[in-house]
Parts: sequence; structure tokens; C-alpha cells
Amino acid sequence: MSIKILAVDDEPDVLRLVEIKLKKAGFEISTARDGEEALRKALEVKPDVVLLDVMMPKMDGYTAAQRIKAESDPAPIIIMLTAKGQEADVVRGLRGGADDYIIKPFAPRELIARINVALIKAGKSPLAAVE
Repeated sequence: MSIKILAVDDEPDVLRLVEIKLKKAGFEISTARDGEEALRKALEVKPDVVLLDVMMPKMDGYTAAQRIKAESDPAPIIIMLTAKGQEADVVRGLRGGADDYIIKPFAPRELIARINVALIKAGKSPLAAVE
């Protein structure tokens, strides 16, 4: 069984880095560049984990997280991956449905470790080892 991750960010360089690192770690990756595309792909692909930026066109990450959680069955793990690092931003993300919140810039190994921990907490077996 492969673990599916939907990575969502409007910054192409960040999205490419996440895609490369997570594919190398053994995850199956889909990408989206805005909140509306994230919601559409989440319902279509049914990912185990969604990595969401906050500041995106068409629909912000907070709204996308709430809609993905409400409209998906089963609801995926949501990890916010964003430059918005003020305490109020983190609290808003976690209260809005995020299971974790990572502030950019981030270390890819930490991202993989956090994904694995979230998968374990959700009763799923992580596929990737952190090197």
C-alpha cells in the first residue's frame, strides 16, 4: 500500500523541492497550486496527507483545510507548510483542522519525520525512513 500525499503551494520552487524529496522517500505525490485545485484534487485523489500552504490564490489554506476535512471521507491528515509563523497563524491553522503546522523555511528530513509521526498517530504505517 502506498501513502499518497497532496502537496499544495503556489511557489513552484517549494512545490518542486517537496515533490522531489517525498518521491525519493517513497511517497506517491500529487501537486496543486491553489486552494481550489487542492480541494478538487483532494476529493479526486483521496490522499492520506495534504501539505497546505496558507497564502494561495483562489482559496487560502485555512479555508481549503476546513473544506477538505469536511468534504473528504475519510478525511486526510493535514499539515500546514507555510511562511505564516505568528502564534495567531499557528493557532488558527490548528483550530481550523490542521494536524500539524510547519513554518518555512523547513528541513525536508523534519517534514518527512512529521509526516511519519502523523501517519503513525492515524494508525497508518509510514513508508519512508528519515535518513
